[in-house]
Amino acid sequence: MVVLNKIYTRAGDGGRTRLSTGEPRLKSDLRVEAYGTVDEANACIGLARRHAAAAAPAIDAMLGRIQNDLFDLGADLATPETGRALSWEPLRVTQAQVDRLEREIDELNAALQPLNSFILPGGSPTAAALHLARTVSRRAERAMVALAATEGEIVGAAALKYINRVSDFLFVAARAVNDNGAGDVLWVPGQNR
Repeated sequence: MVVLNKIYTRAGDGGRTRLSTGEPRLKSDLRVEAYGTVDEANACIGLARRHAAAAAPAIDAMLGRIQNDLFDLGADLATPETGRALSWEPLRVTQAQVDRLEREIDELNAALQPLNSFILPGGSPTAAALHLARTVSRRAERAMVALAATEGEIVGAAALKYINRVSDFLFVAARAVNDNGAGDVLWVPGQNR
């Protein structure tokens, strides 16, 4: 269990933080950037849930599960795989979490009108908030991919799949709350030339 008795410690005042292993890293480190952006995506989902709770309770419940999983993902990223033994079992995102998210995407997507154009982020307030969360999730994914491409850094395959599916889910959920796609705002190429 996590216990937070004191919120500020002053330990990070010099621009450094510690991973869950105790290893010091700069706050600008790619690993810290990755789990920080996951946290930002989670906050955006929390904002979207303020709208979704009344408008789409089933989607709100799915978003609640995703928020919890994103904390798992943050813990996964904050505990790098080093090959050294730890005194605890690190929390890792699993394929089962990816599979559940795929089932929920398929469930929502089944009721949607087919797309014949790209859509602009917007529509209802709930959809707009979900689109914002989607774009931040994509940024988290880019940070995780950059981290995984860095020599000596490992990001689990399930973690990468999961963050990719989160943005897919958020796209489909935004369409679902936009009257199953009927309220989507379509892109008109070159409309304002």
